[in-house]
Amino acid sequence: MQKVLITGGSGMIGRQLTDMLIAKGYQVCWLGRATGNSSPVRKFSWDISKGYIDPEALAETDYIIHLAGAGVADKPWTAARKQEILESRTHSTALLTRALRQLPHRVQAVIAASAIGLYGLDTGERLLAENAPAGQDFLARVVQAWEAETDLIAKIGIRVVKLRIGIVLSSKGGALPKLVQPVRLYAGAPLGSGKQWMSWIHVEDLCRMFIWAMENPLVIGAYNAVAPHPATNETVIKTVGKILKRPILPLHVPAFAIKLLFGEMGNMVLGGNKVSSQKVEQAGFTFRYPYLETALQHLLSAEATGATQ
Repeated sequence: MQKVLITGGSGMIGRQLTDMLIAKGYQVCWLGRATGNSSPVRKFSWDISKGYIDPEALAETDYIIHLAGAGVADKPWTAARKQEILESRTHSTALLTRALRQLPHRVQAVIAASAIGLYGLDTGERLLAENAPAGQDFLARVVQAWEAETDLIAKIGIRVVKLRIGIVLSSKGGALPKLVQPVRLYAGAPLGSGKQWMSWIHVEDLCRMFIWAMENPLVIGAYNAVAPHPATNETVIKTVGKILKRPILPLHVPAFAIKLLFGEMGNMVLGGNKVSSQKVEQAGFTFRYPYLETALQHLLSAEATGATQ
């Protein structure tokens, strides 16, 4: 039985990925602040601020899936929060790199989370492939630094895959419940211009992509983890309304109100990226949910029935 070590395993993506890996016959362990041997996941500890990692965590580990990082949209972007967003990614990756250099292990590959935020908060109508230039805003700089640390793992001789994740759609958290709630309350409306692109991915497809990248030794480097058909914010809102049988208000939530409410973080909502999935598809990955309406129908029906998605 092969062993997969997941950092950030207790998050929305990590929990679903854990379940899917176990269903495929992998042994899964988590690396985080908590410890314990509760079935079916053993938990190993690390302390990123102190540069400590339990040496047992890497013992007999075949693959590492690196998801750790403070939530970008969880709290206001104060100077301290920005520093936490950056360091939770770069310092945790650097700690992994040091451990892989110094401790005995048999790790074959590290599959690391990254983000389409690399390209900038608002890239307009351009379709972005993996070779598109990086942006200059805060999140773009964070992702550049994050990926630079991840690339150092490859210099050890370990295969590294970076999945640049778009907007993850899940009924269990993230962006979707925030988009759905106003629509359910008959208050749904496009945000800002509504024309900003949302490059999304169903959480199940994202987890499948992590496993696919892990299991395929020819997969290496950066891949956009987005569905093949990005949609505008207005299209997303209207599709949710269609599925829930709710009218969408004939007005837009003004940009100034969003900036007033969220500050600098509001630029994430008002901007957008139209990101290509061509590279990952050409490498052999097949999406189960390539179309927005099908993905939303599945997720919103899962929400209604209490299924885990």
